[in-house]
Amino acid sequence: MKPLDLRSLPVQLILGSIGLVVLTAVAAGVPAIWLLYNQLEHQAWDQVEQGRRATTALYDTRQRELVSLATLTAQRPTLRELLDQADPTALKTYLQTLREGADLDLIAVCAGQQTVIAQTNGSISMEACVDDFPEGVYLDSTEQPSQLWLLASHPIFDPPIERLEAVTVGLLLDDDFAATLRDQTGLEHTLLAGGWPTATSLAGGPRARRDARISPVGDNAGRRLFINNQPYYAAEIALTDPSSDVSLQAEVALPVEEIVITQRQLAWVLGGSILVVALVGSVLGVLLARHISRPLARLTRAATTFSRGDLSRPVDVDTWVREVALVGSALETARIDLNLTLNDLQREKAWTDHLLAAIVEGIVTLDRRGKIMFFSSGAERITGWNHDEAVGRSCDDIFSSEEPNPFSSLINPPGRRHKITVTLRDQRQAVLAVTSATVQPPEGSEARLVLVFRDVSEAEAVHRLMGHFLANIAHEFRTPLTSLAASTELLLDQAPDLSREELQELIGSLHLGVLGLQTLIDNLLEGASIEAGRFRVYTRPVELKSIVAEATRVMQPLLHKYQQQLTLTLPPEPLHVQADPRRTTQVLINLISNAGKYGPDNAAIDVSAAACEGSVRVTVADRGPGIPAAYRQDLFRQFVHPSGDNRDVQYGAGLGLSVVKAIVEAQGGQVGVDDRPGGGTIFWFTIPLEHNA
Repeated sequence: MKPLDLRSLPVQLILGSIGLVVLTAVAAGVPAIWLLYNQLEHQAWDQVEQGRRATTALYDTRQRELVSLATLTAQRPTLRELLDQADPTALKTYLQTLREGADLDLIAVCAGQQTVIAQTNGSISMEACVDDFPEGVYLDSTEQPSQLWLLASHPIFDPPIERLEAVTVGLLLDDDFAATLRDQTGLEHTLLAGGWPTATSLAGGPRARRDARISPVGDNAGRRLFINNQPYYAAEIALTDPSSDVSLQAEVALPVEEIVITQRQLAWVLGGSILVVALVGSVLGVLLARHISRPLARLTRAATTFSRGDLSRPVDVDTWVREVALVGSALETARIDLNLTLNDLQREKAWTDHLLAAIVEGIVTLDRRGKIMFFSSGAERITGWNHDEAVGRSCDDIFSSEEPNPFSSLINPPGRRHKITVTLRDQRQAVLAVTSATVQPPEGSEARLVLVFRDVSEAEAVHRLMGHFLANIAHEFRTPLTSLAASTELLLDQAPDLSREELQELIGSLHLGVLGLQTLIDNLLEGASIEAGRFRVYTRPVELKSIVAEATRVMQPLLHKYQQQLTLTLPPEPLHVQADPRRTTQVLINLISNAGKYGPDNAAIDVSAAACEGSVRVTVADRGPGIPAAYRQDLFRQFVHPSGDNRDVQYGAGLGLSVVKAIVEAQGGQVGVDDRPGGGTIFWFTIPLEHNA
């Protein structure tokens, strides 16, 4: 059903006609009905107030009666004698007789704080036994459900006295007590503890009052209740001090169903009169607005079509009302202009969205509180968060920084670039190069901070890796060059005076330096060719022993220098493999060099070979410190060298093992590392046999 538009001219004409007629009826009938209605309300609340006062007086009377009974009971000589005799059975029987005679629910004798000596069939918690002899309403929450008592206490004095004894008398404030007050006041009576009913005179018991719907009226004293769909006017009586831990109240309620029925009848009378008048006014209004409503309805439909984004339908209004025709013409002109503007905006938006999606960098806009307002496609790719998850959240939540300060405090002033390490959604650490700028949106909105960032983690890693690599290369070159320079200088200065053995030792040192430099340069050249994609191996059938012999010949001086022995374990039969001899020799040289570098002096390096399933497995085993398992996954990458626990060896080019892996795999083999039993490391690689080439 189409909602009524109060701003439309036909509706206003109809309502105007109705209003004129209804106003007359309302002006005459409403005041009279309101006076009757108000009078009924006033009388009902007066009755509730009188019942509240009467109930308060009844509570005061009962309290005074309890105080008198407590005083009389405490002064009875028989009670004192029984207390002195310390006979609990006789004392309880005596108290039961007093309770029945005084029509009480409880008589208890307390000694000290929270100590009950004896009490009648009714029982209360020991918390009621306190030193200051309370009087009034007490909530016993130890019972289920909780019980309300009206208590009075009086001390028992019998000097000399070593302990304080008192008599407590009480009435149980239960449903029977509430029914008695209802009979005396004519109002329903309910007892509440903390707003929760514990006893009531209402039909259905406390549950009916607990399920009541409550509607406050004006001040805090009055309220409307709906119990079992029956209306009541109610007021509360405070039984305890408002500042006490548990709020206890009594509630009196007056059934007002007859008053409500009378009020409803008055409302129906007034409503019926107004309805008749409205019908008469409607007929007059419809006749007046009929000639105007039709063209206006067509204009309304056209405007509704515009609001839905459909600007393709022209506005066509045929009317004899000149003003309406002018409005239709202006609306058609606006439709044409809006259609052109909307098409231009859609093209601009599509282009902007395409441009933002194509930008590699992430773009984020923040409000002045650091909340994310915009999250580009580039930002989604870099961080792993999507637009819907990020927008509206703090930038510190999306960009979690490992630094002590949050991400928002690390952003530099606009125009300056800064690198910040953050944790992405997949818990990966990334380095972001962040640049900020402040923009002012149109229409006077608050300024926003725009962040443009790029993931430079790989560039930072390469930068650090290259620094480490260059430092190691410099060290690797400096060591043999220093040795060469020292040996050469010694030869230049003292060659005529040196013995043959000393000359032989110096020449051997020169040879080791040249060998080290040659090995390093070979690895550098191989690493460069691997990076450039020009690395090739040229395999041919070759006998493995010749490769091992060449590698042993090259490495023998270095092993001799460190007093290390090379142990060869080769099968007696020839092993013909399909390999590049020069490159395979380089593999063995690199592995033996690493074994000598990381192994102890005066130790053996074991080289062995054995045929296995169409290939030959070659192993180089040392007695070094070993390589941790966590380090092995990166061991054959460039710029990584074995470290283990040997702190004496701290440098290496980090190319040897990567070159080994490239050569072996290019020949169709595999390479790996294992722990050596008894300590040390075993590097192994495989070479295809000749018939598998």
